[in-house]
Amino acid sequence: MGSGQGPRVVRGPGPRNSAVDDRRIHRNPCKVNSIKRPQRSSRKVVPWAESRVHKLQMVLDPRFKITAPLGAGCGLRQGEILAFSPDDIDRDAMVINVQRQVRMINRALVFSLPKRNKTRQVPLSRGVLAAVDAYLDMFPPTSVTLPWDRPNGDPVTVDLLMVRDDGKPWNGDLFNKVVWVPAFKQAGLTYAKRQDGMHAMRHLYASVLLAQGVSIKELAEYLGHADPGFTLRTYTHLMPSSHERARKAVDGVFRVPKTPSTSQTA
Repeated sequence: MGSGQGPRVVRGPGPRNSAVDDRRIHRNPCKVNSIKRPQRSSRKVVPWAESRVHKLQMVLDPRFKITAPLGAGCGLRQGEILAFSPDDIDRDAMVINVQRQVRMINRALVFSLPKRNKTRQVPLSRGVLAAVDAYLDMFPPTSVTLPWDRPNGDPVTVDLLMVRDDGKPWNGDLFNKVVWVPAFKQAGLTYAKRQDGMHAMRHLYASVLLAQGVSIKELAEYLGHADPGFTLRTYTHLMPSSHERARKAVDGVFRVPKTPSTSQTA
C-alpha cells in the first residue's frame, strides 16, 4: 500500500495454482475435468422447404388447413393461430392485427396478449386473404368466451376462426396431439419435435421475407420480436448475399465507360 497503489483483484487460475504449490489445497478446483466451460449453442434455424408445408396442408382436415397460410403466410405463433378471429383483419389496410393468443394457465384456457404482451400488425397478402375467405364460406366463426389473462379474469368473447367440434377453443398441446403430429404420418413425412412444431412455419415465413429483401427491423416487427438483434442473430445466416445489389449501387455512381464500336463495314 505504501507504493500508492490500491488493492486489486487477481483473476484467473493463478491464485488457485499458487495455493496448490503452497500445499494449502490439494488440487485446483478450476481444473476439475467434470467442470466444463459453457459453450454457446451453434444450432442454426433450418427453414422448411415450401413443399413441406404444402404437403401437410394437403392432408390436413379442411377445418385445419387454414393453419398453413396463417403460420407460413403471416408468421403467427400457434397460440395466435388458435385465437385468430376474422375481426382481426383490416381489409382496407390489408393487415392482420395480432392482439391475442390462447394459452393454458393452471389447466384453464384464457385469452391473453401475445408473447411479451406485444401486439403487432402483419401485412396480409391477397392469397392469404383468399384462403381465409374460402375457409369462412365453409366454416363460419364461432363465438367463444374465455377469461382474460388469468383463470379468474374478466370474460372476453371472440369470434374464433377455428374451434373444436364441441365449439370450444383448442389448446396447443391438444392440437399437436390430435391434429398436427398425425398429419406428418399421413403426409409421409418424418417428424422431429424440435424442428417440426408449428413454430417451423414462422421460420419459413421469415426465410421467404428475407429472400425478398425485407429488412431485419421490419421482420422483427412482423414476428413480434421485442429486439431486432434477436431476429438478426436467429436469421442472419438466411439473409441473401447483397454483393450484386452493392455492385449495382456503386455502378450508379461510377459507371462503366462506354467503349467505341470497332466494327467495320466491308
